[in-house]
This record gives sequence, structure tokens and C-alpha cells, in this order.
Amino acid sequence: MRAIADSYRLRIVATLARSSDPVCVCDFTDALPLNQPTVSHHLRILREAKLVTCERRGTWVYYQLAPDALRRIEAAIATVFKGKLAA
Repeated sequence: MRAIADSYRLRIVATLARSSDPVCVCDFTDALPLNQPTVSHHLRILREAKLVTCERRGTWVYYQLAPDALRRIEAAIATVFKGKLAA
């Protein structure tokens, strides 16, 4: 949950969830009000949490959600709200 607690990381995950293709790090730099080193920092945290995977293509690195990322995020959210939604 800490990996997606930051609003920018959550936006990155949401963007990747909507995309059928890997997304270039340069697209995040253009879309977010952050400089490239900060975007890379957020992506590193998501990689370390095993929520995203990456592939270098020449100069750029492309990211996509890890195969089980959405299931893991949904399970974490369900755990947080367990018993609260039925009330």
C-alpha cells in the first residue's frame, strides 16, 4: 500500500492500467508536473514493490503493470476495508 500511497505513483499505476501497451518514461515526464529524476524515483519504488515491470528500448525505458499488480492492489484495498463495506 505504501507504494501507491503517493498520488503521483497512483496516477502512474492508473495510467498503466488503462494502457494496453507499455508506456515510455518520457510520457510520464510530459504528463506529470515532475522532473525526470523524480519520475524515475517514483517508478523505482513501484518496481521495487513489484507493481511494474520495465524494458529498455534504446534510450528510453518502457513500463507496464506487473501481471498480478491489479490483483495485489485489489486484495490490499479489500483488506483495509474488510468488514467496513457491509456496515
